Amino acid sequence: MQRGIRAALPLVPPTFAIGVSFGVLAAPVMGSVAAIVMSAIVFAGSAQFAALSVLGAGGTAAAAVGAGLLLNARFLPMGIAAAPATRGGRLRRAAEGQTVVDASWALAADEQGRFDREILIGGAVPQFAGWVGGTIVGALAGSAIGNPETLGLDAMFPAFYLSLLAGELRSGDARLAAAIAAAIALVLIPFVPPGVPVLAAGLAALTGVLRRRRVAA
Repeated sequence: MQRGIRAALPLVPPTFAIGVSFGVLAAPVMGSVAAIVMSAIVFAGSAQFAALSVLGAGGTAAAAVGAGLLLNARFLPMGIAAAPATRGGRLRRAAEGQTVVDASWALAADEQGRFDREILIGGAVPQFAGWVGGTIVGALAGSAIGNPETLGLDAMFPAFYLSLLAGELRSGDARLAAAIAAAIALVLIPFVPPGVPVLAAGLAALTGVLRRRRVAA
């Protein structure tokens, strides 16, 4: 797991900063303790921000959970892809599957679609520490930090995902899938609820699957 920890260390500062932003914004809405517990249990920034936006707008807890589930549904195909890398019985594999987050998944994948188990698990460790640690700082020191936008923390989220994407665009198939995914998301964003464009964009991954089947045939 040391290789995974080392690989993920450069992503800890932005993860920490995004966690601080979440803590600052979440504490007035749900309380400091609830914000920290949510980060420790859910450990999914996009889903947490989606749920927070619903609660902040006066939505119900059920609507907030629904928004988070829509965004986190992307982990279903990601988990299926990474499943062969896990080991042991069902409970152990389920536990190892909890390490499938965006950063660890991207770091562990190779160009053939295989996953390095040690990097997958190890990569999640510093990410978890950075995310929860940032939330703690933001939730408890929010009044001293102020509006995250004034510090540019609102730009960290898209920059973080762009850094992950850049490392994945190593082949023509990957670049094609990314372009199709971006087009699908941009078309759907004005018309559908948050989270749906992310799921629909995931269909672009089918281009790689179909390509491999053609090559195998």
